Formats: sequence, C-alpha cells, structure tokens
Amino acid sequence: MKNTSNTAAPWGIAAFRVVVGFLFLCHGLSTLTGWPVAPWGGNTSSLTEWPGGWAATIELVAGALIIVGLGTRAAAFIASGSMAVAYFWKHQPDGLLPIQNDGDSVVLFCWSLLLLVFIGPGAAALDNLRRNKASTNDTVDEPVSVGTASS
Repeated sequence: MKNTSNTAAPWGIAAFRVVVGFLFLCHGLSTLTGWPVAPWGGNTSSLTEWPGGWAATIELVAGALIIVGLGTRAAAFIASGSMAVAYFWKHQPDGLLPIQNDGDSVVLFCWSLLLLVFIGPGAAALDNLRRNKASTNDTVDEPVSVGTASS
C-alpha cells in the first residue's frame, strides 16, 4: 500500500493544484469579465481599479500559472499573500471568525495556496519539464585530482 501511495501522491497533488488553480482563475475571470457568473452585486472591475482589479489580475494570472504548473511555488506564494490581505482587509473587520465574516473561501484559498508553496506542483507540471530539460543539458565536469603533482 505504501508503494501505491508514494507513486500516486504526485498525481494527487497535481489534481489538487489544477482544481485550486481553476477555482482561483474563475474568481479572477468573474471579477474582471462577469464570466462564468457575475460577481456579487453584478459589478465587474477594470484591470486598473484598486483593489478589485489588481486582486482579480493576481487571481487570473496566478490561477493560470498554477493550473499549468509553471512557476507554481512563486505564483502560489503571491496568491496566498493576496488572500491573506483580502481576509484581513475586507472580511476580518466584519467579525472575528471566517464563518461570521463570509471569509471562508478566502481562508481556504490562502491556506491551500500556501500548501502548494511547500509541496510543489506534483506531477504533470511545466515546472517538471523545465527541471528535467535543465538537468539533461548540464555537462558533467571531469573529476579533479587532489594531491597529485604534474611534471
């Protein structure tokens, strides 16, 4: 059973990464374009509107990067931080606990994205292709002899 979980774990992480990235991307799309559904109140934000447009841009770009697994750790770190800011700036003043202040999804995004920072992208990520390509292009240096004199 342990061998199965060891080989399946990267695929489980990849599925987790794709789902979290897709949901995050949908929040950004919703705020900027009203698709797939209009945001609460029905008003969309422009890219330059503070803070909604900036937050939506982070959600859109980071969500897309996380889905494909490109720069996953950096994108997840920035996205997690944006969710922490959103919670303490927008939700926390309305109540101490997320259940009181409607901040459940923000907290879940924040911690899920932070988890991706530490566990990485899992399988089927562009980060892995870049890493594999870089490791095959590395040249092997000749060993250096220590303590031998050349004459």
